[in-house]
Amino acid sequence: MTTIGRLRVGTLGTLSSRLAASSRLAAAGLALILLGTGGLAPARIAAQQPGVHPVSGRVYALPMSVEGAPWLDRREREDEEEVGLLVRLLRLPRGAAVADVGAGSGYVTPRLAKAVGPTGKVYAVDIQQGMLDLLGQSLARQKITNVVPVLSTIDDPKLPAASIDLIVMVDVYHEFSQPQRMLQRMKEALKPDGRLVLVEYRAEDPAVPIRPEHKMTKAQVKQEVEHEGFKQSRVLDDLPRQHVIVFTKP
Repeated sequence: MTTIGRLRVGTLGTLSSRLAASSRLAAAGLALILLGTGGLAPARIAAQQPGVHPVSGRVYALPMSVEGAPWLDRREREDEEEVGLLVRLLRLPRGAAVADVGAGSGYVTPRLAKAVGPTGKVYAVDIQQGMLDLLGQSLARQKITNVVPVLSTIDDPKLPAASIDLIVMVDVYHEFSQPQRMLQRMKEALKPDGRLVLVEYRAEDPAVPIRPEHKMTKAQVKQEVEHEGFKQSRVLDDLPRQHVIVFTKP
């Protein structure tokens, strides 16, 4: 079964074939993330290869586009991912400030908003205005008022400094084209005791029916995120198909 952006099981091609595929997707009108070099230290600029993480060697996946939003909101997603359980695992206190980075059309965001309550706040962050428009429509239907939409860039989530209790990324981090810069900006946005949570499909499990480039191993996540100054604190494998990996700001 094929979907846009996060295609189902398929063969992992070479980097050159993936770049060729990205050109075809761009021609079809999908939003692709481009690489840049501003803001990194010179040594890290030199190490940065297009589409490849300079620390782990992992190839970046193509991002989900607005055209793929129906897949994000598919009926079977709750059974496949148990998002309700995920929100409970996050143990969000009432009144917390949470950022849903890569919020997309808003499948997870309303649940976070309900968990933190009317005194809490959720920043719904996405690089595509079209996704935020869909999210806004969903929030209006549900009469949820404690969500702040944020149009970010590929290297900055545009979150207020030292103000966020928890940042969560659900099936998102592996698509970042500038993961190092994004992690640095997120670290600046977190409070001193803030948490960073990555939810990623398990690359260790070949039975998880997602394309390989849209999955990550525990080792990859730990290597890349700790390289940017975070400390891994917990790994939860309660979900059917995904790791929930928790980091703290030192």
